Amino acid sequence: MPPDLNAVSTYLVALQEDICCALERGDGGGKFQEDRWSRPEGGGGRSRVLADGVVFEKAGVGFSHVSGRSLPPSATATRPELAGQPFSALGVSLVIHPRNPYVPTSHANVRFFTAGEGDRAVWWFGGGFDLTPYYGFEEDAAHWHRTARAACDPHGRELYPKFKKWCDDYFFLKHRGEPRGVGGIFFDDFNAPGFAAAFAFLRSVGDAFVPAYLPIVQKRKATPFGERERDFQLYRRGRYVEFNLVQDRGTIFGLQSGGRTESILMSLPPLVAWRYDWKPEPGSPEARLYDVFLKPRDWANHSA
Repeated sequence: MPPDLNAVSTYLVALQEDICCALERGDGGGKFQEDRWSRPEGGGGRSRVLADGVVFEKAGVGFSHVSGRSLPPSATATRPELAGQPFSALGVSLVIHPRNPYVPTSHANVRFFTAGEGDRAVWWFGGGFDLTPYYGFEEDAAHWHRTARAACDPHGRELYPKFKKWCDDYFFLKHRGEPRGVGGIFFDDFNAPGFAAAFAFLRSVGDAFVPAYLPIVQKRKATPFGERERDFQLYRRGRYVEFNLVQDRGTIFGLQSGGRTESILMSLPPLVAWRYDWKPEPGSPEARLYDVFLKPRDWANHSA
């Protein structure tokens, strides 16, 4: 079965809408503002941002469908044979920065690429979702990973452990020597065993984000916090910014392909702080993040 670009686009537009509606309900007050944009070389998108909400300090959910005459270097690093080929890329990407430090930041992305022309054209899916707590809860990490596993298992029981490890490896800040959070799943170059099955898996991942994340939000959003917790949240957000600007392939692809900068960087938090050579006090709640949660674990089989 050849790839059906229209079916993918229709699903992704609906997914953006569904996630935005769910987040507005979860926030209980904030509303997304929409910004439609076009790209001179081909295509465009629909960026939506919720700012200064009751629960979410900033949430960005973007849809894009862009095309071009030549794939940028970030997209051909593992596929050098596609250098210089025309391409089309569709995706939904989101990042949520809650106000309460006890609610984790979260990121998700699902995307589809085609490259080349005619019989030599190739296609693949990619995506996943990951969770970045500040003050972690083992039951939340377990719920997150069990939901990810449930999304994967109907499509092959080998997928969750493979894509869980890929996520752990990908969202690792090499210059800091530490993970960004508790991970989740991450996959790329996925086209087996054919378009219909691969597209079904992408839909399973995309549809799993809301049931993975919103129960955690509901459970933690009313937890009391003070200046200490807020300061730590802003400090840890710095790691998020570093990863997005230094390592993230999606950010690099967007900038290299001439995408809309405002939409590419809407994932960044509104407030962030850096401290020189800061370390948490041993035994403190802040140290527990490093000792318990910033280490790859088999969260899906964790029993609290």
